Amino acid sequence: MIKLALSDLDNTLMPAGAPCASRRTIAAIHHMLDAGLHFGPVTGRVPAAMRWMFAGDEACGRTGAYVNGQMVYVDGQLVHEETLDVEVLDELGNMLHDHPGFALSVYDLDDISDASDGAAYHLGAHAAELALHPEIYSTDPRPIKHLRWDRCVKANVRCAATQEQMVEMRDLLRERFPQFDYVFPAANGIFIDILPLGWSKGKSVEVLAEHLGIGLDEIAAFGDSENDLSMLRAVTHSVAVANATAEVKAASHWHIGACANDAVADALADIADAAATGAMPSFMR
Repeated sequence: MIKLALSDLDNTLMPAGAPCASRRTIAAIHHMLDAGLHFGPVTGRVPAAMRWMFAGDEACGRTGAYVNGQMVYVDGQLVHEETLDVEVLDELGNMLHDHPGFALSVYDLDDISDASDGAAYHLGAHAAELALHPEIYSTDPRPIKHLRWDRCVKANVRCAATQEQMVEMRDLLRERFPQFDYVFPAANGIFIDILPLGWSKGKSVEVLAEHLGIGLDEIAAFGDSENDLSMLRAVTHSVAVANATAEVKAASHWHIGACANDAVADALADIADAAATGAMPSFMR
């Protein structure tokens, strides 16, 4: 029986760029909660973003792992947090001045709007360069010379570059700054997410299982892209949506329809229905 369902958000639970999760998805989450089960987003986004992503329905994000698993919540309580080394981030950001098209974005999680993951400040590119790519760096970029925070949780490299150049940059970062891990949060995206070395969505799944007192074989995890791989490999019941990358599909035990068709919502409802008799959901039989 599945007791916890975890899902990536963008292009897994809901299409990237959608104003919020569909009514069908929110209803399926509540079907799980009403059945006495847990649901949780596992995403690169911050907890505050769940307000708009679930149309103000706070119940949908009370349990989950945010910022690629660096912030773990259970029933509305923060139970684990991993931070990034600010001094190393500062050095990394300033190194990017030698690499046009790349800038480090560091997020102020105390400055959240209804549709953002926090105010982003940029190192590694001057204001004029940032202004050339408003679709990547925003229409109101905030260039800074040094980080001013003692605590940093969320950071990534924004890229006005080809996918090949992004892979080359990721490899360079791994060589120059091995204190961090680097992943792509979305296929054909514009970000390289930065994580504490050895931390991942998969680690956060283990934290959630421990706090909920359940086994990894009682968790279903849904994903579509590279930063979901550790989560999918951590559980017995890994699930890829039809629009997932080839690597994610190969790593997943089960396969469902596409994100655009609310396939995860259908799977969540299936899990809730099956729980009434202690059975496994039909898509896993």
